[in-house]
Amino acid sequence: MTVTLYSRFGKRVLDLVLALTTMIVLAPLTGVVAAAVRLALGSPVIFRQERAGLHDRPFDIIKFRSMTDTRDGAGDLLPPTQRATRFGNLLRSASLDELPQLINVLRGQMSLVGPRPLHVRYSASYAVGERRRFEVRPGITGWAQVNGRVGLSWDEALAMDAWYAEHLSLSLDLRILFRTVGLVFSRSGVNADPARWRPPLDEERASPLNPQAARTTLSRTDKSL
Repeated sequence: MTVTLYSRFGKRVLDLVLALTTMIVLAPLTGVVAAAVRLALGSPVIFRQERAGLHDRPFDIIKFRSMTDTRDGAGDLLPPTQRATRFGNLLRSASLDELPQLINVLRGQMSLVGPRPLHVRYSASYAVGERRRFEVRPGITGWAQVNGRVGLSWDEALAMDAWYAEHLSLSLDLRILFRTVGLVFSRSGVNADPARWRPPLDEERASPLNPQAARTTLSRTDKSL
């Protein structure tokens, strides 16, 4: 990533101003959503999960909970397809579950725009070029999200994340933000059904049927030499 005045200072200022303003404006809606989650799914209202952030450092992302905590006889959580509810699918389709991430932005763990933060367990699954995504803070929305979202393969999405990190600019961030607003209202590109989600990155890359698996393994080996 080329360091510019915007990437070094301006982006953070934009995040603080827009995130704080959005939190104030949407405070009534956030309160309603929190109450609805409590009534529909019980406690806790907030879902926390460790994700990989800037420089691949872990942080806890926060979202409104959109699934039940149903477990099997051994006490393990059931698969997402069995814990999903109509209410949770509606919450995700409207992107309302993402509202608490504005707190992550204020804390400096995330940006409004950047690669979506992925589970820390994926950290060994990226090719060298794909790790450019860690040069910038992860975002609530990003270049991949406004160019296909869940319709993209992992290879396509991660390539777009790397491209964004290389081309970060104020004009690009504003373009992504405006397009995101349109997508949220149209609910375009949203896949709220867990049964249609992409397989986990580490499992897909580990598959011998995936040609990227060999390239990723080789890239990781080269990096370690």
